[in-house]
Amino acid sequence: MELKRTFEPRGAWGKHVLPANLLALAATRVCTARKIICFPRAPRVASIFFCALALLAPLAQAERIKDLASIQGVRANQLVGYGLVVGLDGSGDQTTQTPFTTQSVNNMLQQMGVNMPPGASMQLKNVAAVMVTAALPPFAQAGQEIDITVSSIGNAKSLRGGTLVLTPLKGADGQIYAMAQGNVVVGGAGAQASGSKVQVNHLAVGRIPAGATVERQVAAALGEAGNINLELADTDFGTARRVVEAVNAAFGKDTATALNGRVIRVRTPVGSDERVAFLARVQDLEVSPSQGAAKVIMNARTGSVVMNQAVMLDNCAVAHGSLSVVISTEPVVSQPAPFSRGQTVVTSQSQIEITQEPGQVMTLKGGASLADVVKALNSIGATPQDLLAILQALKASGALRAELEII
Repeated sequence: MELKRTFEPRGAWGKHVLPANLLALAATRVCTARKIICFPRAPRVASIFFCALALLAPLAQAERIKDLASIQGVRANQLVGYGLVVGLDGSGDQTTQTPFTTQSVNNMLQQMGVNMPPGASMQLKNVAAVMVTAALPPFAQAGQEIDITVSSIGNAKSLRGGTLVLTPLKGADGQIYAMAQGNVVVGGAGAQASGSKVQVNHLAVGRIPAGATVERQVAAALGEAGNINLELADTDFGTARRVVEAVNAAFGKDTATALNGRVIRVRTPVGSDERVAFLARVQDLEVSPSQGAAKVIMNARTGSVVMNQAVMLDNCAVAHGSLSVVISTEPVVSQPAPFSRGQTVVTSQSQIEITQEPGQVMTLKGGASLADVVKALNSIGATPQDLLAILQALKASGALRAELEII
């Protein structure tokens, strides 16, 4: 279908002027694909607005490839180190209970040329032994600063106001990749006196923004062999097929190939600059992921139940009732008769009551949508804890078309 008239907005919509070429293109695509007729004599702003909404509605469900998949080899590496926090206001480790703190201070002083006499016992209050952790980002270069987290491993009461002494951070291979040092920032406060204690947030863990300097970079080969692998966050053959189709449609046939339901191989240019630009365009491509498998997530500790949109329920009958047992104990005093040589005895008398609410057999109608399933389960009137058992029974009977996962 061809438009006989081109939209030419002559005014402004509020304070924003709509470009004529953009609105005409949107109206043309919508009218051609969806066969929506925009009358020339109708209010132009309103007709163009609804045509643009109809065009952009399907695109709202698409997701970028960078949100669905990651590039193999582009990952962070965990670093860890052991160090000392000094300068605490009497809230450090109790050295009699944490001898490793005293040993660490001795080793540090010996490296600085201070030798303690043999058998000397140090009573430290302003020092705490800590573990320092950090994540080395991909492509990190020497001299780059990263954030670190400092956590007490002794019995220090607080790390507030302390300073981390120079600490090497090692990777899983035992090599040093960063050096950490700086003032610890603790997002909390506390005070105690005469047996009373007040504390806000956690005081045994702090953070040092830009507290570590990278000393060694991790080599990462990015497409040097002529291809890279995209790894989907969730294994799904349908989504993998759609990613391959989107990449091939944008860059040509056989650019992307699905190795399995999770890994997709993509051919890349030879030059590093062209390769980076190519990967940026690939990650910005929009793909509509396929609908995932029906799944019900249940948290047995909190009673939380979460379902996805693909959950379905067949027609079934459910009987729900509750059983409660109440045990009450009351003291009973047995008083002897006057002038008798008996003694007063205190005994207890227990009463047990069992209450069972009558359970009615209710018919749950099958539902093909999540709203129907929620409506059917709400009609039972069960508590979240009871719903856990009901869902397990529905799954065992085959009425619940979903996978149960208990966390």
